[in-house]
Amino acid sequence: MAQNAVNKTERMVVTRVFDAPRELVWKAWTDPKYVMQWWGPKGFTAPVCKIDFRVGGKFLCCMRAPDGQEGWNGGEYHEIVPHEKIVYSMYFADSEGNKVDPAQYGIEYEAIDAARDVVIFEDVGNGQTRVTLIGNETMEDAKNSGQLEGWNETLEKLATVLAGLVQAK
Repeated sequence: MAQNAVNKTERMVVTRVFDAPRELVWKAWTDPKYVMQWWGPKGFTAPVCKIDFRVGGKFLCCMRAPDGQEGWNGGEYHEIVPHEKIVYSMYFADSEGNKVDPAQYGIEYEAIDAARDVVIFEDVGNGQTRVTLIGNETMEDAKNSGQLEGWNETLEKLATVLAGLVQAK
């Protein structure tokens, strides 16, 4: 019984090692021209991405599904440690960046109260970088909602973008 209580509050964590140096992974994560290439799960595109990358700055990205339906994510940066960590809040938004109820997109959303998303960038040597994403919902809810699968697919797209950037160097 105690195990279930612990798992219920366990936050979603996704870790991926990329074959790219940390500075390049950071650039791909923070530059909208690259984010537009990888934001969203397999089959989705990101036709719009605006980033004001500073503490207190906001971001707004559009995810377009294969059927053309659009969903918007907005957020605000709360902590930035260059090349190491980004802490932000993310929410469902309209095309102007205004927060909207997830139900507007047909989504039942179960965020952990006051939890912020965290992305950690670690240089693991040999030109590789480990990225750890800590989400604002429980692991159980992330699995059930498809968010965990979506993030894994999104990070796979990021790996493809990074492979191209490494090759272009």
